[in-house]
Amino acid sequence: MLKVNEIFYSIQGESSLAGRPCTFIRLAGCNLRCKYCDTDYAYGNGILMSKDQVLRTVAKYDCPLVLITGGEPLMQEESFPLMDALLEHEYQVMLETNGSLAVQNVPEGVLLVMDIKCPGSGEMDKNLYTNIDYLGPADNCKFVITDRRDYEWASDVLFDYGINELCEVLMSPCHGMIEPRELAEWILKDHMPVRLQLQLHKMVWGPDVEGR
Repeated sequence: MLKVNEIFYSIQGESSLAGRPCTFIRLAGCNLRCKYCDTDYAYGNGILMSKDQVLRTVAKYDCPLVLITGGEPLMQEESFPLMDALLEHEYQVMLETNGSLAVQNVPEGVLLVMDIKCPGSGEMDKNLYTNIDYLGPADNCKFVITDRRDYEWASDVLFDYGINELCEVLMSPCHGMIEPRELAEWILKDHMPVRLQLQLHKMVWGPDVEGR
């Protein structure tokens, strides 16, 4: 069984596929407590659903793109057979993960959107850097930036591990903590090999709307 916080249909907001219609499966529970978390309602709240119940709910939205998110979905062992089943049903599957749990068993064909936590998150020490070895050209590695210190730290990690040579790198300004323009200017000045990633869903529906 899976503990599911919500399943909803919206616009993909923060990846290289941002802007596309997407069905979201938000699993409950998270092993981190990032200072800026905007989905803390998913820490514990959820209902138990079987894999087949989830698949039937997803099918109602008639959307080829599905994102599994949280919370931290890899906390639930049943997330792996769920990913397998979605792939078998020929969905394009994405997985958002906070980067603290091993990703090597994520099924081939799933697009990873993996965070590396910066100092401003308060959870930098939980990063599992061996996960970088499993990133491929279709995947995304995301740094949420709260200030200049985060930006400089993320830049060092990016180049130390050669992440931009493995996958697409996203730098996302933390909503309410840094202006997107400021981060954009740093990226341009330093010719950073990254994508400036704004949270599109917050721009469309506002920062406090759940289920979007």
